[in-house]
Amino acid sequence: MAYGVARQQAIFLAGVAGRKPRVPVDAGRLEARARKVMSAEAFAYVAGGAGGEATVRANRADWDDWRIVPRMLRDVSRRDTSVELFGRRHASPFLLAPVGVLELCHRGADTAVARAAASEGVGMVLSNQASHPMERVAGALGDAPKWFQLYWSTNDDLVESLVARAQRCGCEAIVVTLDTTLLGWRPRDLDLGSLPFLTGKGIAQYTSDPVFRALLDEAAEEQAPAPRPTPAAISALVQIARAYPEPFLRALRSGHARAAVQRFVRIYSRPSLTWEDLARLREMTSLPVVLKGILHPDDARRAVEVGVDGVLVSNHGGRQVDGAQSTVRALPGVVEAVDGRVPVLMDSGVRGGADVFKALALGATATLVGRPYAYGLAIAGQQGVRDVLRNLAADVDLTFGLAGCRSVEEVRATELVPA
Repeated sequence: MAYGVARQQAIFLAGVAGRKPRVPVDAGRLEARARKVMSAEAFAYVAGGAGGEATVRANRADWDDWRIVPRMLRDVSRRDTSVELFGRRHASPFLLAPVGVLELCHRGADTAVARAAASEGVGMVLSNQASHPMERVAGALGDAPKWFQLYWSTNDDLVESLVARAQRCGCEAIVVTLDTTLLGWRPRDLDLGSLPFLTGKGIAQYTSDPVFRALLDEAAEEQAPAPRPTPAAISALVQIARAYPEPFLRALRSGHARAAVQRFVRIYSRPSLTWEDLARLREMTSLPVVLKGILHPDDARRAVEVGVDGVLVSNHGGRQVDGAQSTVRALPGVVEAVDGRVPVLMDSGVRGGADVFKALALGATATLVGRPYAYGLAIAGQQGVRDVLRNLAADVDLTFGLAGCRSVEEVRATELVPA
């Protein structure tokens, strides 16, 4: 039985027995359910966007610019939704996008997500801002495809160390995030005065890194004066110490935990990053390099010219520039500029099978999905992520069949019409 049909029947049969899905299938209800179980700070961080969130809205609304024209009387009894990326076959045409600070959603965090991805054979891009070290997450992924997201630090030795660790733990590509050399203006977080990194969350790749840890004695000498011991400040210090990979009391006494947060804030991003820096990355690794954050065709052309292996059309889920172009609007121009020379991926706003289908029809090699699996994690941990992945895979499979397509190649030959 085809996957989509089997998943559908399993849900309906459970319904006959009185069991409704714990994790909503509809994307809007999924987000609403997650909001009920998440703290205000956690939901603001995951759901929020830059400024008035016009980009967040455009990422969803602009899918409606295109309509699928289903074709009839084609034998679609067998369907293959797999895609190939860098010599590796992926069972589904989507991967898990890197989402930082997943401990805000569930204590299982990145490791729970990785186990869910492995169980469904879905590839995962390990976050640079993970709650667990990449080695642990890669181990949980097992043989499933794994890539590593890189934020280019102001310390090149740290960048080289992160890349080397990613290669050693089996990552198959480095995804360089270009659109977050500065943190976007995010009112939801600002109104709550909440940035999780300042309490030691989401910096596990750093505190587990030998180069970063070697910097902490220097950071301790440069530490800002301790804040006045208000209850909130004491709570923050306790959270920082608990997050640091040392016994709690030692982390407090050594000052390493607080030094780690302060050092991270100083070096995590590099606004001076330019095209010329990419040559340095080529010296660090032989892994394929994908540039994440490409929206302009000229940037896509230049990416190919400097020898990168793939581009990822992304606006960071609308979290960086308010009023930026949606990714689905940017996708056709980037595909045309690349002209088949490297894979083109896209994220930001992908919520269902129709979105994935349209992206493939517009020339994307594959898509990435982010917030939905974070919401599934918040609702039901590892099983919640599995449910989200199963539902998306089923939706993709059924959309293929109902549109008259048996493979990704046939989807790419499908005509979309303007709305």
